[in-house]
Order: sequence, then structure tokens, then C-alpha cells
Amino acid sequence: MANKDDDRSSKTPDAQTPKSDRSKDLPEITRDLPLGTYLMLLRKAHGLSLRQVEEATDKEVSNAYLSQLENNKISKPSPNILHVLANQYGVDYEDLLMRAGYLPTKAESAGRRQGRVAAFAIQNLTPDEEKALLAYLEFIRQQNRK
Repeated sequence: MANKDDDRSSKTPDAQTPKSDRSKDLPEITRDLPLGTYLMLLRKAHGLSLRQVEEATDKEVSNAYLSQLENNKISKPSPNILHVLANQYGVDYEDLLMRAGYLPTKAESAGRRQGRVAAFAIQNLTPDEEKALLAYLEFIRQQNRK
């Protein structure tokens, strides 16, 4: 019969599991969580206390500051702090920047980029051709508003 400790260790992350592997265990639903809640889930998924994160980051992120972040009392930490935490938890730095509001969400940026890509899919447009296409697009949009 298996020991309870053996069974538990196979289901929970431990200090031996690489950081990036443990972060992938978080469900997809976390993508809509506020930054602070997401950071708390990451820390807990790694099995770390606030003080352990402080020590692991060489005190670049204090346990008090991280606590305020996790409780959503600070919603826009500096990009430097986010970079340190992204490295510590093995997650995408850009994702943390988006959650903090420094970058547009993927949906926002995809919508903007999709229009530009469609309009300029023809390669080697000259600046004059690009202007003409933009003018024509504006004309079409004005016609649709009427």
C-alpha cells in the first residue's frame, strides 16, 4: 500500500519541480484573474511563502509589498518588479505586463493588428499607395455611416 506522503508528493509541486513546469499546472481560467490574485496563485502553486519569495528574489520584492500586490491593493507595480516575479515563477513577463495594464490585452492588440494586416497584405506598397488605400477606406467608412 502506498504511503500517504508519497501520494501527496505526486500531486503537489515541490522544490524539485522546475518553476516553469509548476506554473503550467494552473488552469486556463486564470487568464482572466486580476494581477494580484494571479500572483497569489502562482506563489502558492510553487509552494512558497511570502518570505520565501522575498529571499528568492534577493529582497528585490519584499514580502509586505508582495502581500499588497496579492491583495490587489497595488494594481500597477513597476515593470522591474513584474520582471523579477516573472523570472521567479517561470511565467511570461508580457502576460504580467498585460495584467498590470502596461500592454494591451491580446484581444485588443489582435483586433488592431488584424485590420492593418488585412489592409496591407499586398507587399511592397509605396507610401503613396498606402495613403490612397487609407483615403479609400475612409471614403468607404463614410458611405457606411450614411
